[in-house]
Amino acid sequence: MGCQFLPMSDVRSVEAAEFREAMRNLASGVAVVATGTETKRRGLTVSSVTSLCMDPPCLLVGVNLTSETHDAILATGRFGVSLLGDGQQDLALRFAGQNGVKGVQRFETAAWEQGILDVPLLRSAVGALECVLHHHHVVGTHGLFVGRIVATRGGKGDPLVNFQGALRTLPQP
Repeated sequence: MGCQFLPMSDVRSVEAAEFREAMRNLASGVAVVATGTETKRRGLTVSSVTSLCMDPPCLLVGVNLTSETHDAILATGRFGVSLLGDGQQDLALRFAGQNGVKGVQRFETAAWEQGILDVPLLRSAVGALECVLHHHHVVGTHGLFVGRIVATRGGKGDPLVNFQGALRTLPQP
């Protein structure tokens, strides 16, 4: 049984501003996706990390095609995902490109370690996952990376979330 798609000319897409406004109401975790070693380390803040499947264990990450991290992941074939927590808002903004900080300089203000895949992982992350690139697909302005998870690490703390354009933490029960 297959899917039938209407021709794109028959269906209007919403404008970017309308889409952005609607998505502000979807709370999502905040993470740093990183790859590389030493002077070739690259990373960025994302709120588009999604659990994809359990067999094999995979996740999905969306990365803008213009990001230097996009090409670095393609070149290395592996990446780490460090899940950010309470108190790491400044780090999230740094890896989002605040103050024009780029490349390996983004890694200078926090303690990092290289995982078993030799990818950067934030030591103080509330959790971390290491992935080998399973699949890559371009949709519009972004590359979608499917990573097969080969290692995980737990941490402590409350998660950092992006909701209505602000970085927040979840209230304690």
